[in-house]
Amino acid sequence: MREQIKLAIDKINELSKNKPIKVISHFDTDGITSAAIFSKSLQRWGKKFSLKIVKNLTQEIIENLPESHILIFLDLASGSIEHLEKKKTEVFILDHHEIPKEHSENMPSNITMIHPLLFDKENYSGAAVCYLFAKTLSEENKDLSNLAVLGMVGDQFDKHIGKVFNEILNDAQTIIKTGLLLYPSTRPIDRVLEYSTSLYIPGVTGSFKGVFELLKEAGIEKTEKGHKSLSELNKEEMSRLVTAVLLRRKEKSSNQEIIGNIYLIKLFNKLEDAREISALVNSCSRSGNSDIALSFCLGDKNSKKEAQKTYNKHRQNISSALKHIEETEKLTGNNYTIINAKDKIKDTVIGTVASIMSYSPIYPEGTIIIAMAYDNDKIKVSARLSGKKGRNVREILKKATIQLSSEVGGHPNAAGCLISKTQEDQFIKELKNTLDIEVIKA
Repeated sequence: MREQIKLAIDKINELSKNKPIKVISHFDTDGITSAAIFSKSLQRWGKKFSLKIVKNLTQEIIENLPESHILIFLDLASGSIEHLEKKKTEVFILDHHEIPKEHSENMPSNITMIHPLLFDKENYSGAAVCYLFAKTLSEENKDLSNLAVLGMVGDQFDKHIGKVFNEILNDAQTIIKTGLLLYPSTRPIDRVLEYSTSLYIPGVTGSFKGVFELLKEAGIEKTEKGHKSLSELNKEEMSRLVTAVLLRRKEKSSNQEIIGNIYLIKLFNKLEDAREISALVNSCSRSGNSDIALSFCLGDKNSKKEAQKTYNKHRQNISSALKHIEETEKLTGNNYTIINAKDKIKDTVIGTVASIMSYSPIYPEGTIIIAMAYDNDKIKVSARLSGKKGRNVREILKKATIQLSSEVGGHPNAAGCLISKTQEDQFIKELKNTLDIEVIKA
């Protein structure tokens, strides 16, 4: 793939002598960190460019992109090749999402694709692809490796560390500790247990009394300065805490779900939990403030306070959404749950909520969770697979939307799409039929 990157660098260098560059990136953490890495690299390269962050890459957006520019897509566009091949300009795609079978072996002549699955057996995040591009361009860009770590964690590649991610972690001088997958691991453990949405613990999450009882049971006492942070616990303390958590998650008792690597990176001259910063970046974009998210990633100190304010509000929205889901009626079937939140949950958090639900001990491994929320005249649909084994949720959404002219994006265990509000009832009907047929086939 690095040879393909070198060819792309030469091509962009030559084309940019006569054409300006237009960069389009996705709005989640992986997309924002991809944009930060790539834009900083272009700036150092001396290239003039403009940047657009998008929630979804629709046909309308593609049609309105200027053909007088070189078009460069980051962390998206693999599923939009049929539209991009019609553009009368050179197109570059740095992505990691699934490529339609008909294009994986026959790429249109105007498109240059830098995609790990075309060259490597190992898949990795969009930010990792952009970092390899940046590092190939200049060793000076190694200081952007911490952003690639954020992208890796943001797209949940942290449990699949291969050669490329090891290279990135080494370049970023990441401190790695093994422990409970709660964040931020750099804050007092009592506060994290009470307010964290990353790991649901029955009777503990959201309960001060529950937290007190859990820590007492685990033998973790307050010091003069208060409770230790997760990253400060010794091995024995961590072991006791994990045991106490497992006892409260009887339905999902595997420690593989709750234990893993904690990645500590340096940002603004302070050691931070990569998962927490990834969530902060994601919250800014999903709240309509992708400019703040991008500025934060580029090291703007003024954006740090604004990003934290947005993150706090975003977490409140998630808490409200989870409470609504707990109380609302759901459509359930054999190994699936459909939540139609309509306008009761913001479309910007519905994907996060679906992910949190997929980690809840309430849902057995293999359960498909599909959450829906209104987005103006559209409906945002987010599908997640609980656990690691089960049906391909991206394929299920594709089959359910065949007659709805909807583009589906994502991965086998996490996918999404946008449908028209007018298709709400039809989509739910098609979705239930698809899910029930898949169960029969299985």
